Amino acid sequence: MNALVPLPVLLPLCATGVSLAFGTRLARFQRFISVAVLTAVLALSVTLTIAADRQGPLSVHLGDFAPPLGITLVADRLSGLMLTVSSAVTLSVLVYSLGQGMADRDKETPVAVFHPAYLILVAGVSLTFVAGDLVNLYVGFEIMLVASFVLLTLGGTGPRIRAGSTYVIISLFSSMLFLTAIAMTYAATGTANFAQLALRLPELPLGVQTLVQAMLLTVFAIKAAVFPLAAWLPDSYPTAPAPVTAVFAGLLTKVGIYCMLRTETLLFPGNRLGDLLMAVALASMIVGILGAVAQTDLKRLFSFTLISHIGYMVFGIGLATREAYGGAIFYVAHHITVQTSLFLVAGLIERRGGTNELTRLGGLARSAPLLAVLFFVPAMNFAGIPPLSGFIGKLGLMRAGVADGSVWAWILVTGATVTSLLTLYVMAKIWNLAFWRTAPPGQAAYGTVLETADDSDDDDADAGPDRIPGTGDEGVGPPPAGRTVAATLQGRAVITTVRPPRAMTAATAGAVALGLAFTVLAGPLTAFTDRSAAELIARRPYVEEVLGP
Repeated sequence: MNALVPLPVLLPLCATGVSLAFGTRLARFQRFISVAVLTAVLALSVTLTIAADRQGPLSVHLGDFAPPLGITLVADRLSGLMLTVSSAVTLSVLVYSLGQGMADRDKETPVAVFHPAYLILVAGVSLTFVAGDLVNLYVGFEIMLVASFVLLTLGGTGPRIRAGSTYVIISLFSSMLFLTAIAMTYAATGTANFAQLALRLPELPLGVQTLVQAMLLTVFAIKAAVFPLAAWLPDSYPTAPAPVTAVFAGLLTKVGIYCMLRTETLLFPGNRLGDLLMAVALASMIVGILGAVAQTDLKRLFSFTLISHIGYMVFGIGLATREAYGGAIFYVAHHITVQTSLFLVAGLIERRGGTNELTRLGGLARSAPLLAVLFFVPAMNFAGIPPLSGFIGKLGLMRAGVADGSVWAWILVTGATVTSLLTLYVMAKIWNLAFWRTAPPGQAAYGTVLETADDSDDDDADAGPDRIPGTGDEGVGPPPAGRTVAATLQGRAVITTVRPPRAMTAATAGAVALGLAFTVLAGPLTAFTDRSAAELIARRPYVEEVLGP
């Protein structure tokens, strides 16, 4: 079973080479490879999760070189759960992107780069979850960075290049800080292996330990978009295509949270910086949700809610108790699926209504009832309405705070409650503006939008009024079902049709169903996350699996 640990990394990397070799010449085969590989990774992740739960942590030393010389990969309960959830989400987003038809747009991307870049991203995410040392964790981050820049800048438009540049600059800064922390750690201990560091770091002076811990936390806080290190996120994610934004928002920030969980439990037990973590958790909750309240652009609004709800996870890490860690792990898994679902729904809304601007939307509950359901379910889950998994996760964290009983814990419980209520307000605002109210007069772009205004920098294109040519009376109603027509949106040409691609709707429904599955399976899942938390706190099973008894 240990031999399976590297496969979630190796399979996407090997498939990347095959995908590049075929390119656009056999586009269907390229898409088949991507779907088949991600399906295999999902099956492997489930297998590893079950094995880690029954047998304990699994490890493999590549090349049979023992630490600290060799590359060690480890899969325990936490790694297995993260691999499983991330594999399910990336598969759903891939199917969504195939339906959207944005994967291989020849005019914008002459080389078929979407599938290779996406597979490399999956490999990088998987590597971070199974990395057994700081160096390979850094390598996983860099793999994700390279793939992320390609995906963020698909199409090469001005807004995407600017957003991608900001993302790369911030990521490079965090990478340099990460390398500095690794160098300091290796100089002080002679190793970068997690298991060996768990034994050697406690022997260092307290000041050195605290400095290394603070540097690593800063790196991971940037990756996770924890306030005040989250200013880059609302400007970077919304400009990307909908499936790219969905996988970034739903998954990549949780890589930072995973690294915080791993290092705070395995390398720095004792919760020395617990008060600081709870302070930034509270700031993330409040600042993020207030930013969301002020937004009218749907993607930017969801980006601010992402920052806000990262605070719940940091809250659990800051408390550093078994119940808190269990609640944080549960909430991470829940948030990956629900946040991804909401961004996928945002893409469908953009295609159906022609814009992400809430002030220009309306009437979608009547004109697109299935879309209304696909939004309403994850929105209520995200807001924490009982008995959905969002409520269960938040309740677990608040119970841990009440049990802790400290002043900071009670402040965070209060802040979490206020944030949850404001989240419900934000979701109700979206529902009222985009779905419930009557469509505003002159609403443009009936049907779905295959190319949005954000995808073009041509400010001079079609400066005429918003209309749908060829209907006789522009602005009178949608074209016949299945008919594709030209239209304009804010003076820019778009293509519309009344039917969204079935693959997009099916992928979104699958992501929503996955979030609901967390509610149906809440009992077994909370028991699993509790065992994961106990394993993290114990540390001994991980260390003995890597170094031996």
